[in-house]
Amino acid sequence: MRLTRLLPLLVSAAFVMPSLSFASDQYVPVQQRMTPEEFKAAGLDKLSPDELKNLDTWLSGHGKVVTKMVDAGGKPVFYTTGEKPGPVQAHIQGQFAGFNGHSELTLDNGQVWKQADTTKIPCMTITNAKVTIRRSLAGNWMASVDGCNDNTSMVRTK
Repeated sequence: MRLTRLLPLLVSAAFVMPSLSFASDQYVPVQQRMTPEEFKAAGLDKLSPDELKNLDTWLSGHGKVVTKMVDAGGKPVFYTTGEKPGPVQAHIQGQFAGFNGHSELTLDNGQVWKQADTTKIPCMTITNAKVTIRRSLAGNWMASVDGCNDNTSMVRTK
């Protein structure tokens, strides 16, 4: 009974939410996004109206990039919340003999991942083992190593 009352509200919200995000994603010309001082300091005041229009056209065609190095708690942030990164596939540098409850993996792509749980998973010793780290349905990162029969939760540290 309650669900039938909530259904119209949920359907309405489903239509309103995309329009709100669309409105916030509309391009604002560079001259309106900067103070007059910033605009002049960047040398943009020297552009002709056509050059400024071409710059705005180019900027509007390229997505907004937000770089965030740490979150409010000071922890590193590697992906924006709206981004859906694919799995990380790389090789572990050196020898890997399993997860010991506090394992740290340095990958050949420069990333460093630390075990987020205390699970101990013994595996055969492998040199430069292939690892795949992907998001689980719960949103955390899970690592699986070729030659190992189990996976464990990981947190990226670098």
